Amino acid sequence: MSTDNSPSSVDADGESEFDAAEVQALRERVEELEASMAELDDGDDQQKLTIVATQGSFDMAYPPLILASTAAAFGWDVVVFHTFWGLDILHEEKSKNLKLSAVGNPNMPLPNALAALPGMDTMATRMMQKKIDENGTATIEELIDLSLETGVDLQACQMTIELMEYDEDDFYDDVTTGVGAATALQHMAESDVQLLV
Repeated sequence: MSTDNSPSSVDADGESEFDAAEVQALRERVEELEASMAELDDGDDQQKLTIVATQGSFDMAYPPLILASTAAAFGWDVVVFHTFWGLDILHEEKSKNLKLSAVGNPNMPLPNALAALPGMDTMATRMMQKKIDENGTATIEELIDLSLETGVDLQACQMTIELMEYDEDDFYDDVTTGVGAATALQHMAESDVQLLV
């Protein structure tokens, strides 16, 4: 690379064209910028995922737990914020009795008129549980345990706990209670991926 056209830092008399104070000010500014960049790049390349679980039906308990435990297995920082009916997924007793709704599910192999009959949700839930057992798919309780073991922060919305009149002792051990919307929003703002389930 030719330097013929490069501006000279020395004049015809051999003296510097730059003021020492200006050079020092530039050096200090470069150091400030480098320090700012170092703060922005804190070396934390860990990806973050926030899932908001709002539905507590049997079939809708699986997506947030499967996605959360899988992301955590890949080393992601994962939070699942459970609110409204999604809170039942973390409730030890209620999570064992979640139902699959046959009504309004376009993939159910029966018309809505039949799906609305008494007992159809129970039958649909039993059919799905049988398929899960035959396939060796993890249960909801097993997925909750796996999620907690892999470091997923399963959070229970405090407002919903109060609204549903649940007790904090009703939830699985290690579930984070007392979490408000502001805390959930903060994690969402910092996340690479945000999902509403």
